[in-house]
Amino acid sequence: MQKLLMMRRLLVFFCFLNGFLFAQPTLDLKEIMKGQDFTGYWPEAPQWNLDGSAVYFRWNKDGKGKSEPYKYTIKTGALDTISEVEMDDLVLFDQTQVVFPNQLSLIQNSLVLTDRKTQKSTLLFQTDQFISDINRYAATEATFRMNGDFYLLDFNATGMQKLTQLTRYTGPKKEHSIDSSQLQKQQTELFQYIRDQKPRDKEQAKSRFDVVKETALPADFSSISGRYLDPLHQVVFIRVDESAEGKSTIVPSFITDNGYVKTFEARAKVSAQEPNQTMHLHFIEKDTLIQIDCSTLTDIRKKPAYMDTIGGMYFKKDRPVFVHYPVFAKSKPLALLDVRAADNKDRWIVMVNLLDGKISELEHQHDEAWIGGPGISEWNMENATLGFVQQDEVIYFQSEEHGFSQLYELNLNTKKKALVYPGGQGFEMQSVTQSSDVTRYFVVHNAPNARSLQGAWLHRIHRKMVPVISNTTGGFKDAAISPNEQDVVYLASKANTPWELYVKTGTKQAIKITTSTSKAFRDYSWKSPSFMTFKASDGKDVHARLYAPTEAKKNGAAVLFVHGAGYLQNAHNYWSTYHREYMFHNLLTDLGYTVLDIDYRASDGYGRDFRTGIYRHMGGKDLSDQLDGK
Repeated sequence: MQKLLMMRRLLVFFCFLNGFLFAQPTLDLKEIMKGQDFTGYWPEAPQWNLDGSAVYFRWNKDGKGKSEPYKYTIKTGALDTISEVEMDDLVLFDQTQVVFPNQLSLIQNSLVLTDRKTQKSTLLFQTDQFISDINRYAATEATFRMNGDFYLLDFNATGMQKLTQLTRYTGPKKEHSIDSSQLQKQQTELFQYIRDQKPRDKEQAKSRFDVVKETALPADFSSISGRYLDPLHQVVFIRVDESAEGKSTIVPSFITDNGYVKTFEARAKVSAQEPNQTMHLHFIEKDTLIQIDCSTLTDIRKKPAYMDTIGGMYFKKDRPVFVHYPVFAKSKPLALLDVRAADNKDRWIVMVNLLDGKISELEHQHDEAWIGGPGISEWNMENATLGFVQQDEVIYFQSEEHGFSQLYELNLNTKKKALVYPGGQGFEMQSVTQSSDVTRYFVVHNAPNARSLQGAWLHRIHRKMVPVISNTTGGFKDAAISPNEQDVVYLASKANTPWELYVKTGTKQAIKITTSTSKAFRDYSWKSPSFMTFKASDGKDVHARLYAPTEAKKNGAAVLFVHGAGYLQNAHNYWSTYHREYMFHNLLTDLGYTVLDIDYRASDGYGRDFRTGIYRHMGGKDLSDQLDGK
């Protein structure tokens, strides 16, 4: 009997010890709200070097100080830290220059030419001035902006041959009122000096060694939001912003060092007038400046359906617009412009003839709610999917014409428009990138499951998608294709696992390169939520994530989490933008609460009708979706 009692005591002791050793750690609110200081810092911005032999990225591995540069060598699989100097001097791969035997790079305000085979670099030009907007369309020529003006660089493998200034912009010329009084007439008659100041009918011939002539901008420098030079360096697009800000708000500050109330200017009040942009063309050789005429765009003056049209269907003036940066053809004097109505009801894709500045409308998209969706610029001035293919005879863009943002091509000769992927129904293409030979597109999409992301090559001719990143139970971001377009590096995650770096070479399985999570994060068994859909009161399917406590802990209470940002997806199977809130959901379930995280109406990822489901009634379906979820 005593022996049996001793065995029972030992059994109880070992059960207690086992429970102590393997007990689930208790989550601390202060700790999980530290974000990456608690979870660990994930890697950032993976990029390939010029020959595709290594991947470079930044990573705060130990969570101390700032992130450091790392190098992953493809052949050996070695992962090493490198110095900041080595990172600064690195020649990174530029996909836009793959057709040339060498690559022109901007490194520390120096223009450097690097041979692809020998990896030898030659310094072409160095300055302490700010350089930007490098464009290369020929083997021995490139253009760039230095400060506010454009320059043409002629070079070969041995070095720079010539540097030519193309533009010299000044502020707009102020108009002086003409005084036609008798006094002015008399002054002109009496003084030869005044007569000499009048402009001459003929300008003197310009020496080929003269500095380029000054050109007055169409507006003050502060109003110029973009300058873009065409590939043949003959035309500059100049975009002007016409501000519509209201008067600044005056805010009092009561807590001051001297005890007296101070005031300061805060954000301007909302203006009744929409902002507007105009695009101007500067023809360098002729030194003439014209404004692109948008008055011919379809329904440019048409009132939105919600407005009172008793006084007429049309405005007396053109609606204000936003004009995105031009996309240039490679072999023809053509450019594409993405023009958006400031009221977000219409989008026009227009083609600009660079010889005369005239435009032709290629595509008109209208939405009674608002234009948007992946690849269609969610916000004003966010660049959309747009470009030329097939020797500049075809353009590509995205549209929600069939309810979900898909990729389309339009033949400029036949005017026929078609889906690039005929099966493009019921899912969204999140992003689209051209291949170097312009025969394929790298597409990020959310088929067959809206809660996960996939990556695939979509062939223009065969119209088929070949999977590259098949991540049916998670998601990825920041994908970078290698120079040979056979390999890819990206960050991947799951709902309960933060972002890690992966490299996939050829058809092999992807290799996980980093482990970024902290020990404190790994010690806890993070829940993977249950993914579900439910029927809303209007019959629509609504996606959600459900966090359920164990039966032993369930307290019968529930919490509805309402993600912010409006147009954002959160009920997906990868690491959330709201990762602090995700960890808080785990804390709540440990306390017995059930948590429901709903992608309510207007969330991203579910097509046009879902995206615009709150139009003119915020607090309508977005609220009823929460109540239906309850």
